[in-house]
Amino acid sequence: MKQILIVPDINNLDADMELVDRYSFGFEYNDFFYPDVLDDEKRLNEIIEKYKSYKLPEYSTVHGAFFDVIPFSIDSKIREISMLRIEQSIDVALRLGAKAVIFHTNYNPFLNSAIYVEGWIKENVKIWTEVVEKYTDINIYLENMFDMTPDIMLKLGESLCKYENFGICLDYAHASLGKVQPHIWVEKLGKYIKHIHINDNDLVSDLHLAWGDGKIKRELFYESYEKFMSSATVLIETSLMENKLQSINVLKKEGFIDK
Repeated sequence: MKQILIVPDINNLDADMELVDRYSFGFEYNDFFYPDVLDDEKRLNEIIEKYKSYKLPEYSTVHGAFFDVIPFSIDSKIREISMLRIEQSIDVALRLGAKAVIFHTNYNPFLNSAIYVEGWIKENVKIWTEVVEKYTDINIYLENMFDMTPDIMLKLGESLCKYENFGICLDYAHASLGKVQPHIWVEKLGKYIKHIHINDNDLVSDLHLAWGDGKIKRELFYESYEKFMSSATVLIETSLMENKLQSINVLKKEGFIDK
């Protein structure tokens, strides 16, 4: 049975919990990637405690900090604050009993010289090796963000797959905006993909539309999922309740979610 997740709205948790109970969904918490939340201990604790006042789903993930998080920067100060954000995100996940934390690659596709790419891969393998070795009790998933092709993520997967708590999070909508068709991303990265984000867009901008409201070829996604990544968890990455419900209805109608 597929593990499907939704993004909970802390101000509308009762409605989200109804969906959890009805479909056995999990949560991917999106409250904790904001710097002002991570740096406000009182507010951070209030959000965590509000969530923990509910009977939360057994399976959950946390979207880690990503704004300006560049742990591979040549600037030591930027590396320092980036690692702090990574560690804060993991700490939140552990407090909530989450199974995984998702971080962005934040790779800059315009810096594409061979020297830059080789250095980027080498530095990121080193950084994430240290993270997965330090935090063995939680999964660390890296998500494609600005990446135009799956190539650098393939290198990361090949280098880090020996760690059971490392995986790739394929954002299928992000991949649909790149230079390579998203089903090719799946074919190349499939054995490393442990988590997936889906929403829809116009194939031009990352709009986070309800699934079925854009131009992504959904049938091709379903086929790719079954063939290459059927054990991966799937987040319906939309925030508005109306978009969640519409996405669920489309996924049910098209047989991806059991009715």
